[in-house]
Amino acid sequence: MKASEVPQDDSILEGRRRACYAEDAQGRYVVVASRGWEVERIVNEHARDALREELEAVRLQVVAGKASVLAYHMTACQMDYRLLAANTGLARFRVRRHLRPRTFARLPPRVLERYGRALGLPVEALLRLPGTDR
Repeated sequence: MKASEVPQDDSILEGRRRACYAEDAQGRYVVVASRGWEVERIVNEHARDALREELEAVRLQVVAGKASVLAYHMTACQMDYRLLAANTGLARFRVRRHLRPRTFARLPPRVLERYGRALGLPVEALLRLPGTDR
């Protein structure tokens, strides 16, 4: 892409700029500031909508008692049980078991602290479902 063709559309950057590489008049790659690209904005909106839908589905499972609140926080942080296990140092099978409400309710404080650190939440917030009194 030529330096003069770098998109300058409104995007998720909200007025900020980011560096893009493009060819200058001599054919060398140079850094050009870009405000964004409309296609990028549309794709990011679709991705955010998909994440919101997934998070709402998990929230409904938690409210119905089919999943623990850990599943909600894990999804909110865009993690799966494998990544959460890696970040906590717990075995994957243990993390999967902790996604069950009854098992999660019996976890000792030291395990809850590990989850809290991995998810960037205090233990009190980890035990609650946002937007509810649960």
